[in-house]
Amino acid sequence: MKGVLMSLSFIAVGSVIAIATASHQGPNPTPAPLPKSLYDFKVPNIDGHPTKLSKYKGKVLLIVNVASLCGNTPQYARLEKIYAKYHKQGFEVLGFPENDFMNQEPGDNQQIKAFCTSTYHVTFPMFAKLDVKGPDEAPLYQWLIAHSDTPQRPIQWNFEKFLIDRNGNVVMRIDPGHLPDSKDVISMIKKTLAEKATP
Repeated sequence: MKGVLMSLSFIAVGSVIAIATASHQGPNPTPAPLPKSLYDFKVPNIDGHPTKLSKYKGKVLLIVNVASLCGNTPQYARLEKIYAKYHKQGFEVLGFPENDFMNQEPGDNQQIKAFCTSTYHVTFPMFAKLDVKGPDEAPLYQWLIAHSDTPQRPIQWNFEKFLIDRNGNVVMRIDPGHLPDSKDVISMIKKTLAEKATP
């Protein structure tokens, strides 16, 4: 009986300690609300310089999460091709490296930059490595997903794409394996480029 009482006392003391610890730590902090507009984001580019996405206001954007060791990596060449073709019409490709899928982007920002430029001759804007899913999911990607037509679906793989119109709206979410220069994607890019920004 004495042993039972000692065990109960230990459990009670442990419970008090746990409660006290929880009280000391306080409630979990509430996540900061996401910006209302895509143009409110500021993100570091591949060289670490803060870049306001408002600089792309009025342009049509294709935002892509990229990786160097993926079966989809050759899409870099297709992305560069359509960037060169439509850039003068106000089209931008924005590349965001991430390492969220099978360690397929293990390099640092400068290694990624060297790979893109030397292997695929990338000239479109590249940004610093970030997370596109999981507990450290970048706010930018939280915003993109929330404003797409499938807001409950996380990023599936490398080279998923978001087409953004001149007003900063997500008009098309494109699966990773769907080529950026496929007929339907190009058709939508041209349609979106033909639309004017709202004053």
